[in-house]
Amino acid sequence: MSIKDVCTPAGGAYPSDCEITEGLRQLALARAGQEERGYAWRNCLPLAREIKLLLLDVDGVLSDGSVVYGEAGMELKSFNIKDGFGLRLLREAGVEAGIITARRSEAVARRAMDLKLAEVHQGAGDKLAVFSSIMAARGLEPAQVAYMGDDWLDLPLLGRVGLAVAPADAVAEVRELAHYVTRRSGGRGAVRELCELIIEAKGMREELLGRYLR
Repeated sequence: MSIKDVCTPAGGAYPSDCEITEGLRQLALARAGQEERGYAWRNCLPLAREIKLLLLDVDGVLSDGSVVYGEAGMELKSFNIKDGFGLRLLREAGVEAGIITARRSEAVARRAMDLKLAEVHQGAGDKLAVFSSIMAARGLEPAQVAYMGDDWLDLPLLGRVGLAVAPADAVAEVRELAHYVTRRSGGRGAVRELCELIIEAKGMREELLGRYLR
């Protein structure tokens, strides 16, 4: 689509405001499409294209793994805004998300509510059993699910999903098993990177970006 298809030419020596805006929009889309991706990213696009549900661990994935205790034993966690927006974009692309974590935290419950997560499972000592119940309830195949984890508790689940992902600072055993290891660390944009991978694989990147360039 050209600028002339979107805007009526001003007819003078200078472009119209619409033509300028549309030109900047097309430039941003072109730059986004030219962003350099590594071999691992490109190799995982076929797997990511099949994903209908993204499941995440929390500590070390949605957070950086730090735990701060406040008064009366209150547990505090910090979450990355870019990760949250990535999950919003993923939902706009038609892919739902959820969490499976062995710990319990009010902060996690609140974050899950803010993010409108479709699946929230805390206190999951057996993550594989939770995964199996989700598959049965949703009628999904393992190839349609992605999971990001960072430690040994995540190994059984990572070995069964269609797209296994580890943040950059995951333990070695997890990184070795993963199809893709993000460039970013847990709680510092790793989830956003995974969301972008799935969105690109589904051919939705330019459409979603275009919504924010209008």
